[in-house]
Amino acid sequence: MASNGTPISARRSAPSDDLAEHPFVARLGRIGQHLRHGDAAHRWLLDLGVVVMVYLLFGIADLIHRAPPEALVTFTPVPVATVVFLQVGLILPLFWRRRFPTITFYVIVAIFALQWSLGVVLRADAALLVAVYSVVLHGTLSRLPWTALTAVAATTLVAIRVSTAVSVWDALFFLLSAVTAAAALGFAVKLRRAQLATLRERAAQLEIERDQRSRLAAVTERTRVAREMHDILGHNLSVIITLADGGAYAAPLTPERGIEALRLIGDTGRRALADLRRVLGVLREHNDAPEWNPQPDIAAIGPLCDQIQAAGPRVSYRTSGDVETLDRGLQLTAYRVVQEAFTNSLRHAGPHTRIHLTLTVADDRLCIVVHDTGPVGGLGTPARESRAGQGLIGMRERVAIYNGTTTAGPNLRGGWTVHATLDVAGLRTIESNA
Repeated sequence: MASNGTPISARRSAPSDDLAEHPFVARLGRIGQHLRHGDAAHRWLLDLGVVVMVYLLFGIADLIHRAPPEALVTFTPVPVATVVFLQVGLILPLFWRRRFPTITFYVIVAIFALQWSLGVVLRADAALLVAVYSVVLHGTLSRLPWTALTAVAATTLVAIRVSTAVSVWDALFFLLSAVTAAAALGFAVKLRRAQLATLRERAAQLEIERDQRSRLAAVTERTRVAREMHDILGHNLSVIITLADGGAYAAPLTPERGIEALRLIGDTGRRALADLRRVLGVLREHNDAPEWNPQPDIAAIGPLCDQIQAAGPRVSYRTSGDVETLDRGLQLTAYRVVQEAFTNSLRHAGPHTRIHLTLTVADDRLCIVVHDTGPVGGLGTPARESRAGQGLIGMRERVAIYNGTTTAGPNLRGGWTVHATLDVAGLRTIESNA
């Protein structure tokens, strides 16, 4: 840490950040981006620009100064037409350097070898370096060894031609260094482009994975909310319908029973509305004063039995073991399983059935058994197979979270039995490790 409070690592990275934010570097980046966009729209334009630029830099100088003032090598005077022909043979193939890099390289090498075999010195020979750069950047790696051998042979020819003034090894070292620099530049750009392509592919993959995670989270949340709303609405509406039917049946004979049924319907409806507000409150994006209500647990099963009994069925409830100290999430699951089983019994067996509920904790397992005696006097709905709907699916999903199993089917009394087993040992292991 420096004396002014700035971390040393931050100070070391500051120059690179300043360089990246320099106006000249930013301007170069924008120019490069415009060039890439223009090249994507008109690929031939950049190729033509390279040909024109190389000719302006090297070709015109060959026409103006045809012979060096102090020639170090034997120079063969040739007509202007021959110079232009050789320049065209060296520079014009660069137009196809990206589409056919290997062919372009060999054509330029052929003209290069012809030129030096004639004893002609041209500044346009720089096109060979551009061809080497292009064949490394745009060509295939399997052909690079042959390309390298060809380049070495061409430079050896030049070194032999200038051996009268410069040592062959010195000339060969200089020429091979230039060719190596062009090839190294091609490799650097090729690796950089491959790295950027990998980063873009990785970014696209991460974006796809992020969208998939968002969709999965949304589906999971919708499933959870749908399950909660099914449990709330299915149970309370079944109770309300049963109370309304019973009240309508009893009102002509005993009006006070009809009044009691209406009161119970109101209480049930208010509880259902409060539960719906709690569930839907989670979906609100802006809620300045949310109301947090505790989730039901095993202690709430007793009032649930009273609510079902008010609708008509007789309910017997028995527990065995220490059920009050179970995990809160497991207690909520047990409550929802019992609630769904009660709802199905009320819906399919009718108000005159008997329901027996048993909760047992033994051998690190919580066993829930709910069975009814079926419809009495034809007042229920005997179509038991219709119970295997969304409620049973949601019940199985809840129980599966705790490594449990759920079975539902007809029993010997002619009714229906729901048997759920949940694992308690796993939760206790987690709590002990924590």
